Amino acid sequence: MTRQLAASYVLLVLVAIAAFTVPVAFTLTDQLYTDEENSARREAKVAALLLASDHAPSRQALARLVDAYQDQTLGRLDVLTAERTAVDPMPLPVAVDDPAFTDALNGQEYLEWRHADALQAEGLVLAVPAKAPDGTVVGAIRISYPSAPVINRLWQIWGFRAALAVTVLIVAAVVGVLLARRLTRPLRELNSMAGRLRDGDLTARVAETGPPETRTLAGTLNTATETIGTLVGSQRAFIGDASHQLRTPLTALRLSLDNIADGVEDPFVREDVDHATAEVVRMSRLVNGLLALARAESTVATPEPMRIVDVVADRFDTWRAAADEHGIRLRHDAADPDLRALAGHGHLEQVLDNVLSNALGVSPDNATITVVSRRKADKAVIDVIDQGPGLPAADRQRAFDRFWRGPGLTGRSGSGLGLSIVKQLVTDDGGTVSLHEPETGGLCVRIVLRAA
Repeated sequence: MTRQLAASYVLLVLVAIAAFTVPVAFTLTDQLYTDEENSARREAKVAALLLASDHAPSRQALARLVDAYQDQTLGRLDVLTAERTAVDPMPLPVAVDDPAFTDALNGQEYLEWRHADALQAEGLVLAVPAKAPDGTVVGAIRISYPSAPVINRLWQIWGFRAALAVTVLIVAAVVGVLLARRLTRPLRELNSMAGRLRDGDLTARVAETGPPETRTLAGTLNTATETIGTLVGSQRAFIGDASHQLRTPLTALRLSLDNIADGVEDPFVREDVDHATAEVVRMSRLVNGLLALARAESTVATPEPMRIVDVVADRFDTWRAAADEHGIRLRHDAADPDLRALAGHGHLEQVLDNVLSNALGVSPDNATITVVSRRKADKAVIDVIDQGPGLPAADRQRAFDRFWRGPGLTGRSGSGLGLSIVKQLVTDDGGTVSLHEPETGGLCVRIVLRAA
């Protein structure tokens, strides 16, 4: 936006320069040509009056005028009689058949910027008739003046204005950038605040400065952030209370069932107690999953650079015993061992725990679970590939729904919340998660996070 504002300011100045400077330059150009023509016309008319006076002093004055014009200017003044002969003591002009002489001897003024035969150069050719008191044309005066001095003067006029325009544009560009940065400073501060909010800093606030619209927006964002912080705090408190209130009775109920099972000898009663204990265990697992999901939804953590190789190795150590029990091999292919992903504290570990738990639940004995990590542009991509039965395309679309249980993904004892928790945590960190069917079969869980 700073560039656009600065460019708009420079464009406005450019339009102003073009609107005022260019017409003035054209006016000066026309004025310069007109001044040269008027000056030549005055000299020619004076010479014509001297030629029309048929007496010796006038002819001598005319001769001196011709010599002075040639010596003191870059032009040439030529005199021709009506009979197209020279006027003594002046020589015969060059190109007596010049159209300029023809028009002047016919009683008409001739003026044109063209090739001047008397100078052998481009310039002004002006001819006026010399008329006697009775109106008879007795001769013609031709003035030839080169255009080079006029063109040089034009270059000076246009060059000065071009240099001035460039200087003004440079100054306008500098002023435009400074002005644009000052105008967009409140917006940059708002963007910085939004970035802090995205990273989970609910204490972020922005100064309410700048134009009225920006101050209003800043005040609204500050109020909204404060409200969000209050709501998140209330939800966290609720989760803490619910965690305590729900886990305690379930734990007590399970202990009571265990005590009953220890004192029961009737196999039918024991079977019923075992079923009840299994349901309590499933309910505890479900409650833990719900609390984990609620905690993921309410907690806004600041993403930190996490070295993927270290996190995967730590999770493999945790799940290796369960994998060895069924002869399952855990393998990590890291294209960039130093690749780091931006994730909230503990998020990537919890994501891998849920995905590895599902993979172990569906993988056959002696299978391999492969984690592939690589960089793609500014993203860190983590693929967890198992060798289980996989999922049809329709089921892959539903796998992230809460409480959805697919036998190929969560098994019979799953709560259907694992992938929902994964999606929530990855989304909070500004990433995406999706399911794919690898060429080798099974299921691929693809996690895409921002690379550090």
